[in-house]
Amino acid sequence: MELIQTPSSALLSILIGLGLSASCGFRIFVPPFIISLAALSGHLELSESFAWMSTLPAVTALGAAVALEIGAYYLPVLDHFLDTVAAPAAVVAGTIVSASIFTELSPMMSWSLALIAGGGIAGAVHVAMAFIRGGSTMLTAGLGNPLVATAELGGAVGTSILSLVMPGLALVVVLTVAGVGVRQWRVKSRSKETEVSSELNVADDSIS
Repeated sequence: MELIQTPSSALLSILIGLGLSASCGFRIFVPPFIISLAALSGHLELSESFAWMSTLPAVTALGAAVALEIGAYYLPVLDHFLDTVAAPAAVVAGTIVSASIFTELSPMMSWSLALIAGGGIAGAVHVAMAFIRGGSTMLTAGLGNPLVATAELGGAVGTSILSLVMPGLALVVVLTVAGVGVRQWRVKSRSKETEVSSELNVADDSIS
């Protein structure tokens, strides 16, 4: 019995693609690396324009990128810098990963869905993890960040594999994480608006 669900229908390819895209919100290079391994071993079919990902040089290059990315997130100062840089990079990676899996869709539909849904969900998951990392920094002065980094790595590997084996379940998991991130972003935005409004009121009172 084949464990990896090869995209044999449009719906299945969309589920797998979105699940893998969301994984890019945890770590940018882990999902592409896992895709390359699966494609190289013949367990996953990629769209023609991404056939290069099923080659040994691609697996080697992505593996090296994964190693560097993992190590960088355990460095106290560099992890915050990467969080900033990785936000747009996660969206790009999510778009590319999903487009490589959408084998049953037309090129226009594939790239449109990849950009809107794939890139969007990857960005939402990254926002969620950025808030968690920020909270860890505030509460532990950065000492708890390695634990967050380990959890993110586990999330990237786990959801990537789950997306290939049980894509529906993987999508539910990552959508939950993305929902938490969006909710936290809204709460923080409202909090900032309230603080600004309060400061303006105090300023008006002092002038009066």
